[in-house]
Amino acid sequence: MNPQAVWCPNLDCPARGQCGQGNIGVHSQKERRYRCHVCTKTFGARAGTIFHRRRTDEALITLVIILVSWGCPLVALEHAFGLQPQTIRDWLEAAGVHAAAVHQEQVVQPRDLGQVQADEVRVTTQCGIVWMAMAMMVSTRLWLGGVISTRRDQTLITRLVQMVAACAVVAPLLVVVDGLSSYVEAVRRVFRTREQRGGRGAPRKVPWPELCLGQVVKQYAGRRVVGVTRWLRQGSSAVAARLLAQTPGCLVLNTAYIERLNGTFRARLAPLARRTHHLVHRKEVLHAGMYLVGALYNFCTVHASLTLGSGQQRTPAMAAGITDHCWSVEELLRHRVPPPRWQPPKHRGRRSKALQQLIDRWATP
Repeated sequence: MNPQAVWCPNLDCPARGQCGQGNIGVHSQKERRYRCHVCTKTFGARAGTIFHRRRTDEALITLVIILVSWGCPLVALEHAFGLQPQTIRDWLEAAGVHAAAVHQEQVVQPRDLGQVQADEVRVTTQCGIVWMAMAMMVSTRLWLGGVISTRRDQTLITRLVQMVAACAVVAPLLVVVDGLSSYVEAVRRVFRTREQRGGRGAPRKVPWPELCLGQVVKQYAGRRVVGVTRWLRQGSSAVAARLLAQTPGCLVLNTAYIERLNGTFRARLAPLARRTHHLVHRKEVLHAGMYLVGALYNFCTVHASLTLGSGQQRTPAMAAGITDHCWSVEELLRHRVPPPRWQPPKHRGRRSKALQQLIDRWATP
């Protein structure tokens, strides 16, 4: 047990989420519990992971999560391990919530994206049709996240574009999508910055410089693609060509990379198969499965196209500079996401000396 490598999970503690500050001590070696000297609360070594307060062996839980994330239907796991259906669903939802938190901490950070592709997947559930919109960074194959809605409308696309904007810095950016018109309005509204000009009134919002939006529309005859129309809806063709050239083999506007990622999700998440009896009952389970597969794809799966000339294999997270090694599934499930830094309560009048000491010690970055 290493007290310097853990932090207090108590949300009421001023020292919450801060590691290596000397406030954590060992409470019980036998029970593997720590103690925070600031709030005097004790907590287990598994707090903050999906194994917290679960009596089942960690190896079995990890094995079930691996099988689910590689397309194994839940009913097969029920018969193979003798588990209750609700138990597996609880594990899946907990793993999905944990994976979404890891994704928010590690992936949803400003970076130069270069080229982004986005698309929607139509999913059949027992509650009806659900649309799953996702986006990816092309150069590193990094999955940027996804959103789910029962309607393929402006709200769904705006939420997806806002997620992409949260992962991007103001830099040359090419967004390539299909022919859905909602993307045009969403990109123009979201990718804007406030321009301070002085004077009264709200600051003016101006579009990002060197922002390009390309659309790819396919013409079908039956189920065959008989033609493709490409056009640049916004931005300079020179900037778009320069951003396309950053990806080897990508010479024209296309959505091939996100469509290939859609195929990966359909293969690794049983409810996404086009013809299947294993439909999900609730959107929450689908959302959890999406983020679980997405996190495992980013951190635990090496990508053949990302292999370096030296032969080193890389995951999308390694190519994006988020991590320096390929994570194991157990490492992902054990990764503890710290809560936000403690904020002192609002207080009228002069603060007490004790409260001011807590603010100076724990609230000041």
